[in-house]
Amino acid sequence: MCRIYGTFNVHSDEAELRRVADLMHHGGPDAQGVAHRPDWALGNNRLSIMDPEGGAQPYHLGRVTVVFNGEIYNHHELRSRLAGLGFHFDDLCDGSILPALYITYGDRFAEHLDGMYSVAVMDLRETPRMVLATDDSGMKPLYYHWDRAAGRFHFASELPALLGFAGVKAEEDEAGLDAYLTSKTPFGNRTMFRGVQVFPPAATVVLTHRDGLRIKQRPMAHEQGLRPDKDRTLEEAGDQLRALLSEEVSRLLIADAPVAAVTSGGLDSSLVTALAARALRDGGGTGSLHTFNIAYTGTWPSDERAYAAEVARAAGTTHHQVEVDPATFPDLMTDVVRHLGQPNADPITLSTFSLFRAVRDAGFKVALTGDAADELFSGYSRMTQAVAAHHGSSWIDGYLDHLAAVPRALRQSLYTDEYAFAVNAVGPALPPGIRRLLHSSPGTRLQRIGAVEQRYRLPAYHLRRVDHLSMASSVEVRLPFTQPSVVRFASTLTDEQRLVPGLGVKRALYQAAQGLIPRSVLERPKQPFTLPVTAMLTPGQRLWTLARDVLSPHTLRADGRIRPERVDALFDEQATRPSDTVSLALWSLMSHQLWRQEFFAAAGAPITLHTPVRVLQEAA
Repeated sequence: MCRIYGTFNVHSDEAELRRVADLMHHGGPDAQGVAHRPDWALGNNRLSIMDPEGGAQPYHLGRVTVVFNGEIYNHHELRSRLAGLGFHFDDLCDGSILPALYITYGDRFAEHLDGMYSVAVMDLRETPRMVLATDDSGMKPLYYHWDRAAGRFHFASELPALLGFAGVKAEEDEAGLDAYLTSKTPFGNRTMFRGVQVFPPAATVVLTHRDGLRIKQRPMAHEQGLRPDKDRTLEEAGDQLRALLSEEVSRLLIADAPVAAVTSGGLDSSLVTALAARALRDGGGTGSLHTFNIAYTGTWPSDERAYAAEVARAAGTTHHQVEVDPATFPDLMTDVVRHLGQPNADPITLSTFSLFRAVRDAGFKVALTGDAADELFSGYSRMTQAVAAHHGSSWIDGYLDHLAAVPRALRQSLYTDEYAFAVNAVGPALPPGIRRLLHSSPGTRLQRIGAVEQRYRLPAYHLRRVDHLSMASSVEVRLPFTQPSVVRFASTLTDEQRLVPGLGVKRALYQAAQGLIPRSVLERPKQPFTLPVTAMLTPGQRLWTLARDVLSPHTLRADGRIRPERVDALFDEQATRPSDTVSLALWSLMSHQLWRQEFFAAAGAPITLHTPVRVLQEAA
């Protein structure tokens, strides 16, 4: 696992490259390497997980240079195949096969990879060209800045590092606030910075002086033409899923560094924990699996520590109960915003950041989690409501409103007239492909929702958050549920094996877990793994004081996009009638302002709505 960065058709001196590398030191503290020439550079910060004595980056083979972030789980198979073609390898690190793989298969090299990765190749054999690739689920993002007119290109694994390049300016996308409130973080290739984008999942990117930047999207695992198996029973589907997950969890335990598991107390992480503990026992390993759960000092709603402890006892793990004092949250928020690089409206960010810091402090560099199961196996209440809704297209608006940090009606009431006019001129905050998928793509309603969740929401909102906040503490997260084999299997489930209103969600996954985790966990009501922000954002709590300060009428008036009187009304409502809707709206607005303070020296100054003006001029 690493952090990577680079340039094309840009001259960067050593001081600039060192500055960019230093901004991602937390994600690769074990070694640094860079290759640069007058008009290109590739750099790497390494977190050594596989073959710590080998694997020095950048990798070189003839006139091909490669840097890599992630894990390649089928590297042994690929190494054997490439060795049969005459290639020689000096070490057993997974990434060392990449130059030979690229030389053998060219731009289609990523089609042979099984894992989570972002890769950058500089090929100088003929016309200079840079090739980049991202994994099928978007677990390892790459942010970039492309100056089309000048042909200059910069990329990095994290936004703050990308902004460390002299040629990349930190300028706010003024309409980004609307995109953020609409989906909790920008979807698609969009970020909160003007001119800065993120490559989509399953992308292969080719960059040359003649043709510029070309992006090709490979089919994601769920888009590979698999159809539901209508002849298979729910029990058979559960048995097959359990066997598949068992195999993948066993593969993901292989590392030359200590591996732990995150156990929230819900179905997904509990099943991963049980399978991991069993795999270690069956493999003859010494010692038990270490598991981690996070809770908060005091008494709060939705505390899951008792369920997590029960799972740990049943699996025979060494359990670590992490407890965080909510009084520290205001200080943590600044750290979280800085590492994410842009606001994410889910309060779970504080929990995630604190949990992985504790995992690393306990001596672990790798952690297995249950993330992404809800997206694959239909575990969210918004899916149940959409499926149960009447025929017609009205269910689409309801589903999309469930994705928002602030529901549409409340969002519109918060905007000043000027900002409302501006965002209407810009156009929809969500990528147009989302409505197109939901409205007219083939498949059932639930299948269309799953396609949106996996292509848009999972990479942007979920996987980037997990990646950035775990690597902030030098911890590599491995996700069994995003393995291509598991994603493909999920595509073969019928709707009834996923979700039936009134009977339950994730039905095949619950079936797979039978007999592996305690019945108390299987039968408990589903609840999200998150921060109980509604209870914590109340008068007398430190979060309340912070929110009042950050969202002061003076700051909001200076910004010019949000009505101060409407925010004051939200504070009054939260003080007297606390609700999830209002508390999340306040949290989201506060997180946005903290992001502005962190990344813009002029935060609090009036916003000039450049983008809407430009769009209106083009329309004229």
